[in-house]
Amino acid sequence: MTSVPIPIPSRTQYVLEGIKHRILTGQLTPGQALVETELAAQFGVSKTPVREALKTLAGTGLVVMNQYKGVTVRMVDADMAREVYDVRLLLEPEALRRSVQRGASLDTARDALERADAATDTAQRSLANREFHRALYVPCGNPLLGRMLDEVRDQAALVSAVAWAANPSWDREANEHREILRLALDGDSDGAASALHSHIASFVQRAFPEAQGEGGQE
Repeated sequence: MTSVPIPIPSRTQYVLEGIKHRILTGQLTPGQALVETELAAQFGVSKTPVREALKTLAGTGLVVMNQYKGVTVRMVDADMAREVYDVRLLLEPEALRRSVQRGASLDTARDALERADAATDTAQRSLANREFHRALYVPCGNPLLGRMLDEVRDQAALVSAVAWAANPSWDREANEHREILRLALDGDSDGAASALHSHIASFVQRAFPEAQGEGGQE
C-alpha cells in the first residue's frame, strides 16, 4: 500500500477501518499476529494510530491483546459462534418484526441485496450482506436495540468469514435474504421474523454444528 498524506485526527480511523476490512474479508485470518511496525509501514503512518486502532478493535472483540503473545486476530470456535449467534437470534428477528410493523422503509436493504448479487468478489459480497442485515434492524424504532446488535455485528461477520472460507454458501443465503425481504415488503412481520430466525440459526448450525446448544436454537 502506497503512503498517502492523511490528516492526523483521522489516521487512527483510517487504520482502524483498514484493519477491520482485512479481518472481515479474510485477508487477515484468525490467530494471525498483528505487528504494529508492519501495519504502520503498510498504512504509511506511525505506530501510534496503529496502537490506538488495535485497542479499539480489541474492545469490539475482533482482536485479542496478550502481553506475552502480542496482538492477534481473534480465533473463531464453536463457543464464540454460539455466543454471538445466540444474541442475534434473541434480538435480530424481533428488531425486524418491529421495523415491518412500523412500516419502515427497507429501500436500503433492497439496495444492499442488489449489491450482493452484483458483487464480483467475496469481500464485496460480505460487506453488502452485512449492510442488508443492518438495514433490517436499524429502523426498528428502538435505537438501543439497534446499538446492541451493532455491538455484535463485527464478531458475527468474523464468524461468517471463517465459515465461508471453509464452506461457501452464498447462493443459499442469497435466496434466504430475498425471501426475508419479500415477506417484510409484504408487511408480514411475523413471517419475516421467522424466516430471519431460521436463516441465522441454520447458518451457524451448518458452519459450527458443535455450537448447537440446548433446545437446538444456536
